[in-house]
Amino acid sequence: MRDSLLQVRGLTKQFGALRASDGIDFDVAEGETHAVIGPNGAGKTTFISQLAGNLRPDSGTVRFAGADITALPAPRRARLGLARSFQITSVYPDFSALHNVALAIQARSGHSFRFWRDARSDPSLLHPAKNVLHEVGLGGRSQVLAGNLAHGEQRQLEVAMALATKPRLLLLDEPMAGMGTEESQRMIALLASLKRKHTIILVEHDMDAVFRLADRISVLVYGRVIASDTPERVRANEEVRRAYLGTQA
Repeated sequence: MRDSLLQVRGLTKQFGALRASDGIDFDVAEGETHAVIGPNGAGKTTFISQLAGNLRPDSGTVRFAGADITALPAPRRARLGLARSFQITSVYPDFSALHNVALAIQARSGHSFRFWRDARSDPSLLHPAKNVLHEVGLGGRSQVLAGNLAHGEQRQLEVAMALATKPRLLLLDEPMAGMGTEESQRMIALLASLKRKHTIILVEHDMDAVFRLADRISVLVYGRVIASDTPERVRANEEVRRAYLGTQA
C-alpha cells in the first residue's frame, strides 16, 4: 500500500441551502492517478477548489504530505507542491507559449511580475520552460502567442504551466473540456505519460479517458462520495450506474 500524499476528512462547504461538499473523506496515494467523476452540479469543481486553496471549507481538514494545509491560501499550497489547471482555459494570450511557462517558473520562485521585462531573456527561466514544452508536445510551438494556439494546444500549455511549478500533486479540472476527438486522444496520451512520474487528481467527464487513466475513481453525487474504488469495481457498482454512469458503463 502506497503512502497517502493527500488526506481529506469531513470536508463540508455550503452555499445557502446547497451543500456542495457534504462531509467528504478522500485519500490520494503517492504516485496514483485518482479520478473524480459525477454529474453536473455534483460539487466536483467546488471540491477541487477547496483542495487547491481557492475556496475555504466550512469544516473538515485537508492534509498534504503530512501537514495540515486547511487554512493555507492557494499560493502557499502551490509552493508546497499543489498545482492546478482550470476547467476554463487560463493562459496569457498575448505572451508566447514559452513565456507563459517561464512566468509559471518565475511565480514558483516567489518573484513579482514587476521583474518580468528582464526575466524574458533569463536563461534560468527559459531553458527549463523549453524542456517542459517539449515534455507536453509543444516544443515546436514555443514562439507562438498563446492566443493563437489551437484549443487543444492551449490545454496542453496549461498542463505545461502546472508542470513548471514542479508539483508533487497535479489537480487537473476537466483538461479535455471542449476538445474534439483527435485533441482528446492527444491529451489522453500526454496524461498517460505524465502518470508514470506524477501523482494526479483528474476531474473529467470523458469516461474513456477516466477508465484508461485512473488507478482509482471516486464518484461524487450531490456533494457526497458514493463510491471510491478501482475502475473495474466502480464500473460494476449498481449505485454508481444508477446515479451517473448509466448506459456509459
